[in-house]
Amino acid sequence: MFEKGLLAKKRILVTGGGSGLGAAMGRRFVELGAELIICGRRLELLEATAAQMRSEFGGKVSVVRCDIRDGGAVEAMMDALWREAPLDVLVNNAAATFIAQTEHLSFRAADAILAPTLHGAMYCTLGAGKRWIEGAHKGVVLSILSTSTITGRAFTVPSAMAKSAILAMTRSLAVEWGPKGIRTVAIAPGAFPTPGASGQLRPEGRDDKWSSKNPLGRVGEHGELADLASFLISDRAGYINGEMVVQDGGAHLRSSGAEDLLQWTDAQWEKQRTARSKG
Repeated sequence: MFEKGLLAKKRILVTGGGSGLGAAMGRRFVELGAELIICGRRLELLEATAAQMRSEFGGKVSVVRCDIRDGGAVEAMMDALWREAPLDVLVNNAAATFIAQTEHLSFRAADAILAPTLHGAMYCTLGAGKRWIEGAHKGVVLSILSTSTITGRAFTVPSAMAKSAILAMTRSLAVEWGPKGIRTVAIAPGAFPTPGASGQLRPEGRDDKWSSKNPLGRVGEHGELADLASFLISDRAGYINGEMVVQDGGAHLRSSGAEDLLQWTDAQWEKQRTARSKG
């Protein structure tokens, strides 16, 4: 679909790049010629993912253990990366969420979602942005958001809040940093199932026919998201700034994706809370 060297000479950091959609995007970036760095909290997972990418595509794939919830840790990571060379692209992919009745959320539970999803993305964006500006280096920030930024979403309120805030950041920085050669863009994926997200968002007891209710009658394929991400961070998308592209098969035009949970009983919610506390 793309020229093989579409992302050649691009140095890209993907947060939460050890698994799921982060790893899918990273693989495509490497395939298209990029130098890739993936970061996360689980070093063993990162190293295994990087080794597999090198085996499949060759190229340079590095790992950095970093808890992006910690602003100091993000600064240390950015300092270490810049000592070798500036980044060209930051992909804010790391996030956390789970379904819950909002009135039952503790402060700690809410912070467990807001810390990586909102604060982590902001720390990474500021860390890369100020270094790009100081070095007069062009850059791109791609943030992976959600259609909850359009519809809202019951039972995942902290996530909807965080993603909406990052969309506001994307639009605001497009104006502030655009003149400095920095583009900010976003993708709002629909259902692209991953083991981690499915376990938190679609536990046993939810509607098992949900994918057929999508206007296209299916879920998304990871390669489709990876291709869109590759285009948006490439020079061919150089005139796209401050925009969020929705990739959900039209699902958000029909539903926010949470209506089935309005029918859950107290017993079902109690079972979910118990399962999450054990996990």
